[in-house]
Amino acid sequence: MIQPSKATHIDDDKIMRTDFMNDASKRPRITEAYRKRVLDVLIGCLWHTTHSDRFVSILEDGAILSEPDIPESDRWKTVKGPEYYPYARILGGVSLFDFNDFDPESYDEKYPLSTWREFVPFRSAWGSAVWIEIDRETVKNCLLSGDELLARWKKEEAHHHSIMPLIEAAHVGMISTTSFSRAFLVSDNAIEAIHI
Repeated sequence: MIQPSKATHIDDDKIMRTDFMNDASKRPRITEAYRKRVLDVLIGCLWHTTHSDRFVSILEDGAILSEPDIPESDRWKTVKGPEYYPYARILGGVSLFDFNDFDPESYDEKYPLSTWREFVPFRSAWGSAVWIEIDRETVKNCLLSGDELLARWKKEEAHHHSIMPLIEAAHVGMISTTSFSRAFLVSDNAIEAIHI
């Protein structure tokens, strides 16, 4: 098992680097069976997903930061500039997936433009991801549920800011590593627990 800490590094042999970004032929093929296998682990819980390199930085910082020190080009939905940043980000929040009572078929039927499959099991451009379960009870005072986030997005008519309806929650401010319940490194056909 991988055991990252402030003094350790996620083993390079265990992850696939970002060279997938520029060469689609090297990207792993994600099957629906594998996506379902990972989703079965995620269902019912609150999660943050990140690149394995960023996970090491999160451990070093002691928190998931709402504005981490990473290039805009490495962040989700930044190409068009701040007017189109994800809604959770403009609130000063950390985007989370809330897969409580999630049914992919009915969700896809209701929200066909949602990009959740881009992240589950991992972004194909990354080749792997770390999924961090967040203890809902310890973050409840700063948590906007998927319902609350969507209602606020509608009320503010923030339609040019992206959101994944109902399954995207937001934690306003940083999330301490003390709120982590467990973590998994998910790569090509592998799900490996990380001791945190």
